[in-house]
Amino acid sequence: MLPAETILLAGPTGAGKTDLSLRLAGHLDGEIVGADAFQIYRGLPILTAQPSGSIRGKIPHHLICSVDPAEAYDAGRYLREALPIIRDIAARGKRPIVVGGTGLYFKALLGGLHELPKGDPVLRTELQSVSLQDLIVRLRSIDPAAITTIDLANRRRVERALEIVLLTGKPLAASRKGLTPPQDNIATLLVTRDREELGLRIEANVRAMFLRGVEAEVAALAEESIGATASMTLGLREIRALLRGETSKEEAIASIVSATQKYAKRQMTWFRNQHAFPELNLSLHSCPKESLALALRLLELSDS
Repeated sequence: MLPAETILLAGPTGAGKTDLSLRLAGHLDGEIVGADAFQIYRGLPILTAQPSGSIRGKIPHHLICSVDPAEAYDAGRYLREALPIIRDIAARGKRPIVVGGTGLYFKALLGGLHELPKGDPVLRTELQSVSLQDLIVRLRSIDPAAITTIDLANRRRVERALEIVLLTGKPLAASRKGLTPPQDNIATLLVTRDREELGLRIEANVRAMFLRGVEAEVAALAEESIGATASMTLGLREIRALLRGETSKEEAIASIVSATQKYAKRQMTWFRNQHAFPELNLSLHSCPKESLALALRLLELSDS
């Protein structure tokens, strides 16, 4: 059970969650708890758009840049680590503000995780022996709807989706079924943008990270030091290909932008299907003071 003081601030990548969360934390004497599967890893602050050290020095952040990239990480581990942190923040009289875009982390905090089947070694070996395209074809044939909810360029995600469907005998959606009812005393908010603006913001963010030196950042992190979970970080595969001379910078940027835009779309689909959070469209309320005031009202908090 989450403390009543907890705020859950979710949304797709590029929507503006970080800026809004910082304003909320400053206004409410809060501390931020990350809920992002990529930002949790050390070594890739530019690629994963982690808040800067100076920002984290002003407002305490937790579960950001806290895990070795060689380690596996999932929603179960996140729940085990996040709950004590959130409870400690509240016990110290501060406001815990959980911020991120990883739907399963929010679902875990709200008690909505379903028990999924553990990996079957025989089936996993079988799936690993065929091409990614064949895996996609097989998944589409037995669960067409699943194709729209996962990253088809991510072989591990496709394999796991097939594994769940085959072992449960049910569509993937059945394992994620239903809205997770928020606790009555928990303030929640889904930060959104108009689709066109979000796409432009994502492109601008990708280009900005190249200007900040993301190529050198990726080059400095040995491939063998990155485990299976961290290797799914958006843009990592494309930048590695760029460093090997297999693609141009513009091609890499275009590919990362496209993948990130598709990821943002899946995030929005997830949150709207799995949670009933009130929405704040920052395309309509872009003024910082206005967006903060509206966020407070949507969260049903005092703007005093």
